[in-house]
Amino acid sequence: MAMTAATPTSSPMSNHTRERVTVAKLTLENFYSNLILQHEERETRQKKLEVAMEKEGLADEEKKLRRSQHARKETEFLRLKRTRLGLDDFESLKVIGRGAFGEVRLVQKKDTGHIYAMKILRKADMLEKEQVAHIRAERDILVEADGAWVVKMFYSFQDKRNLYLIMEFLPGGDMMTLLMKKDTLSEEETQFYISETVLAIDAIHQLGFIHRDIKPDNLLLDAKGHVKLSDFGLCTGLKKAHRTEFYRNLTHNPPSDFCEYCKFRLTINIPHTVLMEEGIYGSRLNWFLYCSLAKVILFLLCNHLYQLSQIS
Repeated sequence: MAMTAATPTSSPMSNHTRERVTVAKLTLENFYSNLILQHEERETRQKKLEVAMEKEGLADEEKKLRRSQHARKETEFLRLKRTRLGLDDFESLKVIGRGAFGEVRLVQKKDTGHIYAMKILRKADMLEKEQVAHIRAERDILVEADGAWVVKMFYSFQDKRNLYLIMEFLPGGDMMTLLMKKDTLSEEETQFYISETVLAIDAIHQLGFIHRDIKPDNLLLDAKGHVKLSDFGLCTGLKKAHRTEFYRNLTHNPPSDFCEYCKFRLTINIPHTVLMEEGIYGSRLNWFLYCSLAKVILFLLCNHLYQLSQIS
């Protein structure tokens, strides 16, 4: 009598398993993406060094010395990147800003004495109000931007309650403070600041990010008076991890270990190859961008809130 083999029945994958598979996949992709990016950056720095030495017409011995110094700096840079920092490594000087999810403090790094702006974000509030995607986008753009038009981020770390972003401190304040001091700006001054704002916005668009909150409060000034964009709390990008739906669909119930949950949510790095569908926002993005800039221009020239409210 012939025996029939039993057909194995496949059980549906649980939400927890599906979630972990997704995280593992994205983590591996990001790991190798970062390795490639770091290698490319090292090669770029090496090429710049070689070009600079050729322009200076250095002798072979001097070139050898420069290459040795460069190699030591690269090693020190890698060591610095591996350093694990915490709140105890910084001394809080004063609070310089408050927001919906936390505050910004002026801090001093204890071992070097360097001054930074520390942005402190409460994890519970971000999760409750579904802001993880925006914070992910903010962290990513601060890392990827070259610093010319965007506030630099030097370190980031977290504890059970908060996420900490250690950024450069810009002594020039923001555009709103400047307007409060001067009341209005001249046409020439307005042209200068708006031109730099357009260049800054274009720079982040080239990286695949959309600010979505352009206003005088978020236009900071460095020590030389040049504009830098800040506060990317409403920022979004073309990566899945920059969309609120990505986190909403992973799970609806945080696990009992809330710290691990936050760590899982906030440390996923999505590779550059994982993009959102093409054409997102499209012409509507440009329209809102122009409206935002028009509001800023009127504000700089007139400092009149009523006029700004007429542009929707």
